[in-house]
Amino acid sequence: MPDSSPPVSSLKRACDACHRRKVKCIGDGTRQCKNCTAAGLTCTYNAIPQKKGPKGSRAKVISELRETQRQTQLAKGQSGGYGCDDRATSPSYARTPNLLPLDLIHTCVDYFFAHMYPTQPILDRVKIGETIGQMDTSDEAYCLVASLCAYMMIQPNLALPTTPVDGESLPRSNISLGNLLLAEALRIRRGLNYIENPTVWSVITSFFFFGCYFCLDKHNTAWFHLREATTLAEIVGMHEEVNYESGDVVESARRRRLYWLLFVTERAYALQRHRPLTLHATINLPDIDEDSAEAVELTGFLHLVNLFKPFDDTFVGVWNKARTGCTTQWLAELQNQLSEALPAYLHSTESQAVDLRTSQQWLRTMVWQLSISHGFLSSTAADNTMSFKFPIEISRDLLEQASGFSQQAMEVHGIGLIEKLFDVACTLTDVMACVPIEQHSFEYGPRDYLDQFLSLISTLRGGQQRYLPLLLAKINDTMPTMATACYTIPLAPSAASSRVEELFEDQSNAPTSQGTTPYGSPLQGPMVGQTFTFSD
Repeated sequence: MPDSSPPVSSLKRACDACHRRKVKCIGDGTRQCKNCTAAGLTCTYNAIPQKKGPKGSRAKVISELRETQRQTQLAKGQSGGYGCDDRATSPSYARTPNLLPLDLIHTCVDYFFAHMYPTQPILDRVKIGETIGQMDTSDEAYCLVASLCAYMMIQPNLALPTTPVDGESLPRSNISLGNLLLAEALRIRRGLNYIENPTVWSVITSFFFFGCYFCLDKHNTAWFHLREATTLAEIVGMHEEVNYESGDVVESARRRRLYWLLFVTERAYALQRHRPLTLHATINLPDIDEDSAEAVELTGFLHLVNLFKPFDDTFVGVWNKARTGCTTQWLAELQNQLSEALPAYLHSTESQAVDLRTSQQWLRTMVWQLSISHGFLSSTAADNTMSFKFPIEISRDLLEQASGFSQQAMEVHGIGLIEKLFDVACTLTDVMACVPIEQHSFEYGPRDYLDQFLSLISTLRGGQQRYLPLLLAKINDTMPTMATACYTIPLAPSAASSRVEELFEDQSNAPTSQGTTPYGSPLQGPMVGQTFTFSD
Protein backbone atom coordinates (compact mmCIF):
# COMPACT_ATOMS: atom_id res chain seq x y z
CA MET A 1 0.00 0.00 0.00
CA PRO A 2 1.52 3.36 -1.00
CA ASP A 3 2.55 5.76 1.74
CA SER A 4 -0.06 8.51 1.98
CA SER A 5 1.88 10.65 4.48
CA PRO A 6 2.58 14.20 3.31
CA PRO A 7 6.07 14.85 1.97
CA VAL A 8 8.57 16.55 4.26
CA SER A 9 9.47 20.05 3.16
CA SER A 10 13.07 20.42 2.04
CA LEU A 11 13.02 24.22 2.35
CA LYS A 12 15.81 25.53 4.52
CA ARG A 13 15.15 28.47 6.79
CA ALA A 14 17.73 31.07 7.77
CA CYS A 15 18.55 31.39 11.47
CA ASP A 16 17.37 34.43 13.41
CA ALA A 17 20.71 36.25 13.33
CA CYS A 18 21.37 35.68 9.60
CA HIS A 19 17.78 36.70 8.82
CA ARG A 20 18.19 39.85 10.87
CA ARG A 21 21.53 40.67 9.17
CA LYS A 22 20.18 39.81 5.68
CA VAL A 23 23.02 37.39 4.91
CA LYS A 24 23.00 33.85 3.57
CA CYS A 25 22.74 31.34 6.42
CA ILE A 26 25.49 28.70 6.12
CA GLY A 27 24.09 25.90 8.20
CA ASP A 28 21.79 22.90 8.13
CA GLY A 29 19.29 24.10 10.71
CA THR A 30 20.39 21.57 13.34
CA ARG A 31 23.58 23.16 14.67
CA GLN A 32 25.35 26.51 14.98
CA CYS A 33 25.73 28.09 11.52
CA LYS A 34 29.13 29.35 10.37
CA ASN A 35 28.10 33.01 10.38
CA CYS A 36 26.99 32.91 14.01
CA THR A 37 30.14 31.02 14.99
CA ALA A 38 32.36 33.64 13.35
CA ALA A 39 30.42 36.54 14.87
CA GLY A 40 30.17 35.03 18.34
CA LEU A 41 26.37 34.84 18.31
CA THR A 42 23.96 32.23 19.59
CA CYS A 43 22.30 30.53 16.61
CA THR A 44 18.52 30.29 17.11
CA TYR A 45 15.37 29.74 15.03
CA ASN A 46 12.82 31.43 17.27
CA ALA A 47 11.73 34.43 15.22
CA ILE A 48 8.45 34.38 13.27
CA PRO A 49 9.13 35.08 9.57
CA GLN A 50 8.28 38.68 8.67
CA LYS A 51 7.95 40.60 5.45
CA LYS A 52 11.16 41.86 3.89
CA GLY A 53 12.22 45.35 4.90
CA PRO A 54 14.92 47.85 4.04
CA LYS A 55 18.52 46.77 4.58
CA GLY A 56 20.53 48.37 7.35
CA SER A 57 24.12 48.40 8.51
CA ARG A 58 25.21 44.78 9.08
CA ALA A 59 27.92 45.79 11.53
CA LYS A 60 25.34 47.72 13.54
CA VAL A 61 23.00 44.74 13.45
CA ILE A 62 25.72 42.42 14.82
CA SER A 63 26.37 44.82 17.69
CA GLU A 64 22.66 45.02 18.45
CA LEU A 65 22.34 41.23 18.38
CA ARG A 66 25.33 40.75 20.69
CA GLU A 67 24.01 43.31 23.15
CA THR A 68 20.52 41.81 23.08
CA GLN A 69 21.88 38.31 23.75
CA ARG A 70 24.16 39.63 26.50
CA GLN A 71 21.26 41.37 28.21
CA THR A 72 19.16 38.22 27.89
CA GLN A 73 21.90 36.17 29.58
CA LEU A 74 22.23 38.71 32.37
CA ALA A 75 18.48 38.72 32.90
CA LYS A 76 18.51 34.96 33.26
CA GLY A 77 21.44 35.08 35.69
CA GLN A 78 23.74 33.14 33.34
CA SER A 79 26.68 35.47 32.85
CA GLY A 80 29.76 33.28 32.28
CA GLY A 81 27.49 30.26 32.52
CA TYR A 82 27.32 30.36 36.33
CA GLY A 83 24.94 33.05 37.58
CA CYS A 84 27.51 34.99 39.60
CA ASP A 85 27.21 38.40 37.96
CA ASP A 86 27.88 40.49 41.06
CA ARG A 87 31.38 39.01 41.42
CA ALA A 88 32.11 38.78 37.69
CA THR A 89 31.44 42.51 37.25
CA SER A 90 33.75 43.49 40.13
CA PRO A 91 36.87 45.48 39.11
CA SER A 92 38.96 42.69 40.64
CA TYR A 93 37.79 40.39 37.84
CA ALA A 94 38.02 42.88 34.96
CA ARG A 95 39.85 41.58 31.91
CA THR A 96 43.19 43.01 30.86
CA PRO A 97 42.55 44.92 27.61
CA ASN A 98 44.09 43.43 24.45
CA LEU A 99 45.94 40.70 26.31
CA LEU A 100 44.26 38.00 24.22
CA PRO A 101 44.07 39.27 20.62
CA LEU A 102 42.47 37.08 17.95
CA ASP A 103 45.67 36.48 16.00
CA LEU A 104 47.37 35.12 19.12
CA ILE A 105 44.34 32.92 19.85
CA HIS A 106 44.32 31.54 16.32
CA THR A 107 48.08 30.89 16.44
CA CYS A 108 47.72 28.90 19.66
CA VAL A 109 44.64 27.00 18.50
CA ASP A 110 46.27 26.14 15.19
CA TYR A 111 49.39 24.92 17.00
CA PHE A 112 47.32 22.80 19.38
CA PHE A 113 45.52 21.00 16.57
CA ALA A 114 48.68 20.61 14.49
CA HIS A 115 50.93 19.24 17.24
CA MET A 116 49.19 18.60 20.57
CA TYR A 117 45.84 17.24 19.42
CA PRO A 118 47.02 13.68 18.56
CA THR A 119 48.06 13.01 22.17
CA GLN A 120 45.34 15.22 23.72
CA PRO A 121 42.30 14.84 21.39
CA ILE A 122 39.86 16.62 23.69
CA LEU A 123 38.88 19.71 21.68
CA ASP A 124 36.81 20.02 18.52
CA ARG A 125 37.65 22.60 15.85
CA VAL A 126 34.07 23.80 15.42
CA LYS A 127 33.29 23.77 19.13
CA ILE A 128 36.42 25.72 20.06
CA GLY A 129 35.49 28.25 17.39
CA GLU A 130 32.09 28.65 19.04
CA THR A 131 33.82 29.05 22.41
CA ILE A 132 36.04 31.81 21.03
CA GLY A 133 32.93 33.50 19.69
CA GLN A 134 31.38 33.47 23.18
CA MET A 135 34.35 35.11 24.92
CA ASP A 136 32.74 38.56 24.86
CA THR A 137 29.77 37.39 26.92
CA SER A 138 31.19 34.42 28.85
CA ASP A 139 34.00 34.63 31.38
CA GLU A 140 34.13 30.86 31.42
CA ALA A 141 34.85 30.80 27.68
CA TYR A 142 37.46 33.51 28.18
CA CYS A 143 39.21 31.49 30.91
CA LEU A 144 39.23 28.35 28.77
CA VAL A 145 40.78 30.13 25.79
CA ALA A 146 43.28 32.00 27.99
CA SER A 147 44.35 28.77 29.71
CA LEU A 148 44.76 27.03 26.35
CA CYS A 149 46.95 29.87 25.06
CA ALA A 150 48.98 29.88 28.28
CA TYR A 151 49.50 26.13 27.94
CA MET A 152 50.69 26.53 24.34
CA MET A 153 53.07 29.33 25.35
CA ILE A 154 54.65 27.35 28.18
CA GLN A 155 54.62 23.77 26.89
CA PRO A 156 55.73 23.48 23.23
CA ASN A 157 58.10 25.41 20.99
CA LEU A 158 55.62 27.94 19.56
CA ALA A 159 56.54 31.04 17.52
CA LEU A 160 54.85 34.20 18.82
CA PRO A 161 53.13 36.84 16.75
CA THR A 162 53.96 40.46 17.63
CA THR A 163 50.79 42.08 18.96
CA PRO A 164 50.38 45.36 20.87
CA VAL A 165 49.08 45.40 24.44
CA ASP A 166 48.07 48.87 25.62
CA GLY A 167 50.44 50.42 23.11
CA GLU A 168 53.32 48.11 23.98
CA SER A 169 54.46 44.81 22.52
CA LEU A 170 53.65 41.49 24.12
CA PRO A 171 56.57 39.89 25.97
CA ARG A 172 58.96 38.32 23.50
CA SER A 173 59.43 35.28 25.71
CA ASN A 174 56.89 32.50 25.44
CA ILE A 175 57.24 31.79 29.14
CA SER A 176 56.63 35.42 30.08
CA LEU A 177 53.48 35.68 27.99
CA GLY A 178 52.38 32.26 29.16
CA ASN A 179 52.66 33.36 32.77
CA LEU A 180 50.67 36.52 32.02
CA LEU A 181 47.88 34.53 30.41
CA LEU A 182 47.94 31.96 33.19
CA ALA A 183 47.62 34.65 35.87
CA GLU A 184 44.83 36.31 33.87
CA ALA A 185 42.81 33.10 33.56
CA LEU A 186 43.26 32.27 37.25
CA ARG A 187 42.19 35.76 38.32
CA ILE A 188 39.09 35.91 36.12
CA ARG A 189 38.10 32.41 37.16
CA ARG A 190 37.91 33.41 40.81
CA GLY A 191 34.82 35.40 39.90
CA LEU A 192 33.03 32.27 38.67
CA ASN A 193 31.13 29.73 40.68
CA TYR A 194 32.72 26.87 38.74
CA ILE A 195 33.04 24.58 41.76
CA GLU A 196 29.33 24.47 42.57
CA ASN A 197 28.27 24.57 38.92
CA PRO A 198 31.06 22.95 36.91
CA THR A 199 30.97 22.19 33.20
CA VAL A 200 33.24 20.34 30.80
CA TRP A 201 34.90 23.71 30.17
CA SER A 202 35.78 23.82 33.87
CA VAL A 203 37.48 20.42 33.65
CA ILE A 204 39.49 21.34 30.55
CA THR A 205 40.58 24.66 32.04
CA SER A 206 41.85 22.95 35.19
CA PHE A 207 43.72 20.41 33.04
CA PHE A 208 45.42 23.21 31.10
CA PHE A 209 46.36 24.85 34.42
CA PHE A 210 47.95 21.57 35.48
CA GLY A 211 49.94 21.38 32.24
CA CYS A 212 51.23 24.92 32.74
CA TYR A 213 52.39 24.40 36.31
CA PHE A 214 53.90 20.99 35.51
CA CYS A 215 56.09 22.62 32.85
CA LEU A 216 56.96 25.44 35.25
CA ASP A 217 58.18 22.82 37.75
CA LYS A 218 55.64 23.94 40.38
CA HIS A 219 54.43 20.51 41.27
CA ASN A 220 52.34 21.22 44.35
CA THR A 221 50.26 23.67 42.33
CA ALA A 222 50.24 21.30 39.36
CA TRP A 223 48.93 18.48 41.54
CA PHE A 224 46.25 20.76 42.97
CA HIS A 225 44.89 21.56 39.52
CA LEU A 226 45.12 17.96 38.29
CA ARG A 227 43.17 16.81 41.32
CA GLU A 228 40.77 19.71 40.72
CA ALA A 229 40.24 18.52 37.14
CA THR A 230 39.56 14.91 38.18
CA THR A 231 37.22 16.05 40.95
CA LEU A 232 35.25 18.29 38.62
CA ALA A 233 35.11 15.45 36.09
CA GLU A 234 33.45 13.24 38.68
CA ILE A 235 31.06 16.01 39.75
CA VAL A 236 29.77 16.37 36.18
CA GLY A 237 29.45 12.56 35.96
CA MET A 238 32.16 11.83 33.42
CA HIS A 239 32.96 8.55 35.22
CA GLU A 240 29.47 7.14 34.57
CA GLU A 241 28.70 5.53 31.22
CA VAL A 242 25.04 6.47 31.38
CA ASN A 243 25.96 10.14 30.93
CA TYR A 244 27.30 9.44 27.44
CA GLU A 245 24.14 7.86 26.06
CA SER A 246 22.46 11.10 24.99
CA GLY A 247 23.28 14.62 23.92
CA ASP A 248 25.51 16.00 21.21
CA VAL A 249 27.53 13.20 19.62
CA VAL A 250 30.68 15.27 19.08
CA GLU A 251 30.61 16.72 22.58
CA SER A 252 30.00 13.29 24.10
CA ALA A 253 32.98 11.82 22.21
CA ARG A 254 35.29 14.61 23.38
CA ARG A 255 34.12 14.23 26.99
CA ARG A 256 34.92 10.52 26.84
CA ARG A 257 38.40 11.24 25.50
CA LEU A 258 38.91 13.89 28.19
CA TYR A 259 38.11 11.37 30.92
CA TRP A 260 40.64 8.87 29.56
CA LEU A 261 43.27 11.58 29.13
CA LEU A 262 42.84 12.48 32.81
CA PHE A 263 43.00 8.75 33.60
CA VAL A 264 46.41 8.43 31.88
CA THR A 265 47.78 11.73 33.20
CA GLU A 266 46.85 10.91 36.78
CA ARG A 267 48.63 7.55 36.60
CA ALA A 268 51.80 9.00 35.12
CA TYR A 269 51.84 11.72 37.76
CA ALA A 270 51.11 9.22 40.54
CA LEU A 271 54.29 7.33 39.62
CA GLN A 272 56.38 10.48 39.19
CA ARG A 273 55.27 12.19 42.40
CA HIS A 274 53.88 9.39 44.59
CA ARG A 275 50.27 10.52 44.46
CA PRO A 276 47.08 8.47 44.91
CA LEU A 277 44.55 7.73 42.18
CA THR A 278 40.96 8.96 41.92
CA LEU A 279 39.81 7.87 38.44
CA HIS A 280 39.20 4.30 37.36
CA ALA A 281 38.27 2.45 34.18
CA THR A 282 34.52 2.80 34.71
CA ILE A 283 33.45 3.88 31.21
CA ASN A 284 33.92 2.46 27.73
CA LEU A 285 36.94 3.38 25.67
CA PRO A 286 36.54 5.76 22.72
CA ASP A 287 35.24 4.08 19.58
CA ILE A 288 37.87 4.04 16.87
CA ASP A 289 35.09 4.25 14.28
CA GLU A 290 33.49 7.38 15.73
CA ASP A 291 35.39 9.54 13.23
CA SER A 292 37.03 7.92 10.22
CA ALA A 293 39.12 11.06 9.63
CA GLU A 294 40.77 10.56 13.04
CA ALA A 295 41.33 6.81 12.93
CA VAL A 296 45.12 7.19 13.20
CA GLU A 297 44.96 9.60 16.13
CA LEU A 298 42.40 7.50 17.98
CA THR A 299 44.41 4.31 17.47
CA GLY A 300 47.46 5.95 19.05
CA PHE A 301 45.38 7.39 21.87
CA LEU A 302 43.89 3.97 22.68
CA HIS A 303 47.40 2.46 22.76
CA LEU A 304 48.34 5.07 25.37
CA VAL A 305 45.31 4.30 27.54
CA ASN A 306 45.96 0.55 27.38
CA LEU A 307 49.62 1.12 28.25
CA PHE A 308 48.66 2.75 31.56
CA LYS A 309 45.64 0.61 32.41
CA PRO A 310 47.59 -2.05 34.36
CA PHE A 311 48.83 0.62 36.78
CA ASP A 312 45.79 0.50 39.00
CA ASP A 313 45.17 1.08 42.70
CA THR A 314 47.06 -2.09 43.55
CA PHE A 315 50.30 -1.10 41.83
CA VAL A 316 50.13 2.56 42.87
CA GLY A 317 49.29 1.50 46.42
CA VAL A 318 52.40 -0.71 46.57
CA TRP A 319 54.45 2.03 44.91
CA ASN A 320 53.28 4.53 47.52
CA LYS A 321 53.84 2.04 50.37
CA ALA A 322 50.13 2.05 51.15
CA ARG A 323 49.67 -1.66 50.28
CA THR A 324 51.56 -4.90 50.74
CA GLY A 325 51.52 -8.27 49.02
CA CYS A 326 53.78 -7.56 46.04
CA THR A 327 55.19 -10.76 44.47
CA THR A 328 57.91 -11.62 41.97
CA GLN A 329 55.46 -13.37 39.67
CA TRP A 330 53.10 -10.39 39.58
CA LEU A 331 55.87 -7.96 38.63
CA ALA A 332 57.30 -10.37 36.04
CA GLU A 333 53.86 -10.70 34.45
CA LEU A 334 53.50 -6.92 34.41
CA GLN A 335 56.87 -6.59 32.66
CA ASN A 336 55.76 -9.12 30.07
CA GLN A 337 52.48 -7.26 29.59
CA LEU A 338 54.36 -4.00 29.01
CA SER A 339 56.77 -5.57 26.51
CA GLU A 340 53.80 -6.77 24.42
CA ALA A 341 51.62 -3.68 24.88
CA LEU A 342 52.66 -2.00 21.63
CA PRO A 343 52.96 -3.50 18.15
CA ALA A 344 56.24 -3.36 16.26
CA TYR A 345 54.67 -0.91 13.81
CA LEU A 346 52.57 1.82 15.36
CA HIS A 347 49.59 3.13 13.40
CA SER A 348 49.87 6.61 14.89
CA THR A 349 51.29 10.07 14.35
CA GLU A 350 54.98 10.70 15.04
CA SER A 351 54.29 12.71 18.19
CA GLN A 352 52.12 9.87 19.48
CA ALA A 353 54.83 7.33 18.69
CA VAL A 354 57.33 9.41 20.70
CA ASP A 355 55.01 9.44 23.70
CA LEU A 356 54.11 5.75 23.41
CA ARG A 357 57.63 4.38 22.98
CA THR A 358 59.10 6.58 25.70
CA SER A 359 56.28 5.86 28.15
CA GLN A 360 56.59 2.12 27.53
CA GLN A 361 60.29 2.02 28.42
CA TRP A 362 59.80 4.42 31.32
CA LEU A 363 57.05 2.21 32.78
CA ARG A 364 59.30 -0.84 32.43
CA THR A 365 61.90 1.10 34.42
CA MET A 366 59.38 1.95 37.13
CA VAL A 367 58.39 -1.73 37.49
CA TRP A 368 62.07 -2.70 37.66
CA GLN A 369 62.65 -0.12 40.39
CA LEU A 370 59.77 -1.59 42.39
CA SER A 371 61.24 -5.07 41.88
CA ILE A 372 64.66 -4.16 43.24
CA SER A 373 63.22 -2.21 46.17
CA HIS A 374 61.46 -5.42 47.27
CA GLY A 375 64.56 -7.59 46.84
CA PHE A 376 63.10 -9.61 43.95
CA LEU A 377 66.01 -9.33 41.51
CA SER A 378 68.69 -11.95 41.01
CA SER A 379 71.97 -12.08 39.12
CA THR A 380 70.99 -15.55 37.94
CA ALA A 381 67.33 -14.87 37.10
CA ALA A 382 66.02 -16.83 34.13
CA ASP A 383 63.72 -13.92 33.29
CA ASN A 384 65.85 -11.03 32.08
CA THR A 385 63.28 -8.50 33.36
CA MET A 386 64.06 -9.66 36.89
CA SER A 387 67.85 -9.26 36.55
CA PHE A 388 70.05 -6.41 37.71
CA LYS A 389 71.12 -5.53 34.17
CA PHE A 390 67.63 -5.11 32.70
CA PRO A 391 67.85 -1.27 32.65
CA ILE A 392 70.70 -1.62 30.14
CA GLU A 393 68.32 -3.39 27.76
CA ILE A 394 65.65 -0.74 28.42
CA SER A 395 68.13 2.04 27.64
CA ARG A 396 69.24 0.36 24.42
CA ASP A 397 65.64 -0.08 23.19
CA LEU A 398 64.63 3.46 24.12
CA LEU A 399 67.61 5.10 22.41
CA GLU A 400 67.17 3.00 19.27
CA GLN A 401 63.57 4.16 19.06
CA ALA A 402 64.42 7.80 19.86
CA SER A 403 66.99 7.91 17.05
CA GLY A 404 64.14 7.68 14.55
CA PHE A 405 62.17 10.63 15.91
CA SER A 406 62.48 14.26 14.88
CA GLN A 407 63.45 16.81 17.52
CA GLN A 408 60.20 18.71 16.98
CA ALA A 409 58.10 15.59 17.63
CA MET A 410 59.96 15.10 20.90
CA GLU A 411 59.91 18.74 22.04
CA VAL A 412 56.13 18.93 21.60
CA HIS A 413 55.85 16.86 24.80
CA GLY A 414 57.87 19.36 26.79
CA ILE A 415 59.41 18.65 30.17
CA GLY A 416 57.28 15.53 30.72
CA LEU A 417 59.19 13.60 28.06
CA ILE A 418 62.60 14.84 29.25
CA GLU A 419 61.79 13.78 32.80
CA LYS A 420 61.09 10.23 31.63
CA LEU A 421 64.38 10.13 29.71
CA PHE A 422 66.10 11.47 32.82
CA ASP A 423 64.56 8.74 35.02
CA VAL A 424 65.78 5.98 32.69
CA ALA A 425 69.25 7.55 32.43
CA CYS A 426 69.58 7.83 36.22
CA THR A 427 68.56 4.20 36.66
CA LEU A 428 71.15 3.18 34.07
CA THR A 429 73.77 5.21 35.98
CA ASP A 430 73.00 3.33 39.20
CA VAL A 431 73.29 -0.02 37.44
CA MET A 432 76.63 0.92 35.90
CA ALA A 433 77.95 2.05 39.30
CA CYS A 434 76.78 -1.01 41.22
CA VAL A 435 76.84 -3.99 38.87
CA PRO A 436 80.09 -5.37 37.40
CA ILE A 437 79.85 -4.89 33.64
CA GLU A 438 82.40 -6.01 31.09
CA GLN A 439 82.54 -3.84 27.99
CA HIS A 440 85.20 -4.32 25.39
CA SER A 441 86.64 -1.35 23.54
CA PHE A 442 84.80 -1.91 20.26
CA GLU A 443 81.46 -2.93 21.74
CA TYR A 444 78.51 -0.61 22.04
CA GLY A 445 77.42 -0.75 25.67
CA PRO A 446 76.13 1.07 28.77
CA ARG A 447 78.68 3.91 28.65
CA ASP A 448 77.66 4.67 25.10
CA TYR A 449 73.99 4.62 26.08
CA LEU A 450 74.63 7.03 28.93
CA ASP A 451 76.55 9.34 26.62
CA GLN A 452 73.60 9.25 24.20
CA PHE A 453 71.22 10.21 27.00
CA LEU A 454 73.45 13.17 27.87
CA SER A 455 73.50 14.28 24.26
CA LEU A 456 69.74 13.84 23.79
CA ILE A 457 68.74 15.64 26.98
CA SER A 458 71.15 18.50 26.25
CA THR A 459 69.63 19.12 22.81
CA LEU A 460 65.95 19.08 23.82
CA ARG A 461 64.35 22.38 24.79
CA GLY A 462 64.28 22.57 28.59
CA GLY A 463 66.75 19.75 29.11
CA GLN A 464 69.92 21.82 28.91
CA GLN A 465 69.03 24.09 31.83
CA ARG A 466 67.09 21.79 34.12
CA TYR A 467 67.89 18.11 33.68
CA LEU A 468 71.39 18.01 32.18
CA PRO A 469 72.97 19.51 35.35
CA LEU A 470 71.10 16.97 37.50
CA LEU A 471 72.19 14.04 35.36
CA LEU A 472 75.81 15.21 35.26
CA ALA A 473 75.79 15.60 39.04
CA LYS A 474 74.32 12.11 39.37
CA ILE A 475 77.07 10.64 37.17
CA ASN A 476 79.83 12.52 38.98
CA ASP A 477 78.52 11.33 42.35
CA THR A 478 78.17 7.67 41.42
CA MET A 479 80.95 7.29 38.84
CA PRO A 480 83.60 10.00 39.43
CA THR A 481 85.98 8.38 36.95
CA MET A 482 83.61 8.61 33.99
CA ALA A 483 84.60 11.43 31.65
CA THR A 484 81.84 13.99 31.02
CA ALA A 485 84.08 16.97 30.28
CA CYS A 486 82.38 17.69 26.95
CA TYR A 487 79.20 18.65 28.81
CA THR A 488 79.11 21.86 30.79
CA ILE A 489 76.65 22.67 33.54
CA PRO A 490 74.79 25.90 32.70
CA LEU A 491 73.67 26.56 36.25
CA ALA A 492 74.91 24.66 39.26
CA PRO A 493 71.98 22.68 40.71
CA SER A 494 71.19 23.00 44.38
CA ALA A 495 71.33 19.23 44.78
CA ALA A 496 72.39 16.32 42.66
CA SER A 497 68.78 15.24 42.34
CA SER A 498 65.76 15.57 44.55
CA ARG A 499 63.98 12.70 42.82
CA VAL A 500 66.52 10.00 42.05
CA GLU A 501 67.47 7.93 45.05
CA GLU A 502 69.80 5.00 45.50
CA LEU A 503 68.18 1.81 44.22
CA PHE A 504 70.55 -0.77 45.62
CA GLU A 505 70.68 -2.00 49.20
CA ASP A 506 72.96 -4.48 50.90
CA GLN A 507 71.61 -8.04 50.79
CA SER A 508 71.14 -8.06 54.55
CA ASN A 509 68.93 -4.99 54.26
CA ALA A 510 66.87 -6.12 51.28
CA PRO A 511 63.35 -4.81 51.83
CA THR A 512 60.25 -6.94 51.87
CA SER A 513 56.86 -6.01 50.47
CA GLN A 514 56.46 -3.68 53.41
CA GLY A 515 59.70 -1.85 52.55
CA THR A 516 60.20 1.44 50.80
CA THR A 517 60.03 2.05 47.09
CA PRO A 518 63.10 3.48 45.31
CA TYR A 519 61.75 7.02 45.62
CA GLY A 520 61.24 6.60 49.34
CA SER A 521 64.89 6.38 50.39
CA PRO A 522 67.42 9.21 50.77
CA LEU A 523 70.15 9.90 48.25
CA GLN A 524 73.14 7.65 48.96
CA GLY A 525 76.72 7.61 47.79
CA PRO A 526 78.04 5.24 45.12
CA MET A 527 78.41 1.54 45.88
CA VAL A 528 80.89 0.65 43.17
CA GLY A 529 82.10 -2.92 43.09
CA GLN A 530 79.41 -4.44 45.27
CA THR A 531 78.06 -7.74 44.05
CA PHE A 532 74.49 -8.91 44.45
CA THR A 533 73.26 -12.41 45.06
CA PHE A 534 69.56 -11.76 45.58
CA SER A 535 67.47 -14.73 44.68
CA ASP A 536 63.79 -15.21 44.16
